[in-house]
Amino acid sequence: MHMTVFRSRKRPGLNVEAYQSDAARMVELARAQPGFLSYKTFMAEDGETVTISEWANEADAKAWGSHFEHRAVQNRGRSEYYNTFTVYSCDRPGVRGFTFEGS
Repeated sequence: MHMTVFRSRKRPGLNVEAYQSDAARMVELARAQPGFLSYKTFMAEDGETVTISEWANEADAKAWGSHFEHRAVQNRGRSEYYNTFTVYSCDRPGVRGFTFEGS
């Protein structure tokens, strides 16, 4: 498994409608990509957002990162949507878990 974490802060006054449209399209497109496993987005009280995506392997994650339509939206993100962002990537992350089975 390959995991990508995208932390971002949006610009004040960004075109929310355009951003939401692009975000919805990226989710739709990502889900159709080979190796896509899951994604979730969270927003902190201070406005920072974190999106976690999981991929079958690093090659699939990189292919998504360079998909032509995704690249166009990444460029719009730099020029119109984000004040700052950081991308973290990890191939074969260490995974531990717990599930409570009680009533």
